[in-house]
Amino acid sequence: MPSVLEPSNVSLKVAAQALREGRAVAFPTETVYGLGALTLDPRGISEVYRLKWRPSNNPLIAHVLDGRAARALVDDWDPRCDELSSRLWPGPLTLVLRRRPGVPAEAVGGRDTIAVRSPSHPVARRLLEELGGAAISAPSANRSGHVSPTVARHVVEDFASERDLIVIDGGRSEFGLESTVLDLSGRRPVLLRPGTVTLESLRSILGEVDAPTITEQGASPGTAARHYAPRTPAARVPTSGVSAALAKEQRPCAVLCFDPAQVPAPHTAIGMPRDARLYASALYDALRSADTLGCARILVEMPPSSDGLWRAVVDRLTRATA
Repeated sequence: MPSVLEPSNVSLKVAAQALREGRAVAFPTETVYGLGALTLDPRGISEVYRLKWRPSNNPLIAHVLDGRAARALVDDWDPRCDELSSRLWPGPLTLVLRRRPGVPAEAVGGRDTIAVRSPSHPVARRLLEELGGAAISAPSANRSGHVSPTVARHVVEDFASERDLIVIDGGRSEFGLESTVLDLSGRRPVLLRPGTVTLESLRSILGEVDAPTITEQGASPGTAARHYAPRTPAARVPTSGVSAALAKEQRPCAVLCFDPAQVPAPHTAIGMPRDARLYASALYDALRSADTLGCARILVEMPPSSDGLWRAVVDRLTRATA
């Protein structure tokens, strides 16, 4: 089993030393837990890909303390970056920019761009400070394609056979969904992955922001058609369509829904919040819980909206049930 450490000064020094030695470390962020290595160390980056079973063309996000640290990794930091970082960093916004030549290709999936963000979780920031501000590149700390982890226990479940892995336990992730990813490497800003920083808020700062539907792995992590998926087959049902969907099911299902009273035996209801922020925070834990019930299928009642933060929730549910 991995070693789970409380975020003491001593354990953060241990984690920082492991990173310097080319090892991967799991650590908390405000979005989900990350599995990280030093951005400029190809040895550690290779270890992240190995542990996660991640395709080598799927880029990582470099976590930095601030805009100054980000500028050391990118070639095209501009006034838009200053405006966004001053308003939204530290926080769940990732910027995709042209990478500097010194950034290893391994850390960016072989691309000429790099994704960077400044996490707000105090433990993540303490770890970055312990490293003297060196960047940590990290995807979510789960096996590739599986549901992202929002507590340390989720990381241990996915990497139970990895005895040398260090997991820093920083409690439950506040937001529960991966960061918003905004591509600023071209002429127009493009939303590559929706998240807690909404499209509407980005447009209020930048003006026009393109928001295409992306179903192939590109410059952003988390854009594969199937991603964030439980191991049990999962399907979406329309809003208020749970009863009709269950009428067609012969075997027990786990049902993520807004009104558990509409789910009769032998099915199992998992009640979900009607508030978008609370729903996002609860989603991955609910999917993992549903996975443990031994049901034939997981049914997920879709939210009543796809605006604001619901856009990110719908994105994750669409990929989880693809």
